[in-house]
Amino acid sequence: MAAGETVRTAIEQLRKALAGLDNALEMRFDRERNHGEIESEVRRVNTDRSRLAQELDESEFRANRLEEVNREVSRRLVTAMETIRAVLDR
Repeated sequence: MAAGETVRTAIEQLRKALAGLDNALEMRFDRERNHGEIESEVRRVNTDRSRLAQELDESEFRANRLEEVNREVSRRLVTAMETIRAVLDR
């Protein structure tokens, strides 16, 4: 093999190696970009989960409070009806 042919072969192998390296780097950058997007999505989901958990806690508190008020109103209605019956029965 002539010296010129050896150099051409070496250059072609170098080009192929550089192309392979370029492809590998591009794939790596794509994975990193996807990883960053996934991390952002996880942060958004966690933020939403926290907000929804807080809203659920607030709703449960309001529901419990309404239940207490409902019992108090029912108790007062029963007392009022008993008082009215007592007055009517006199």
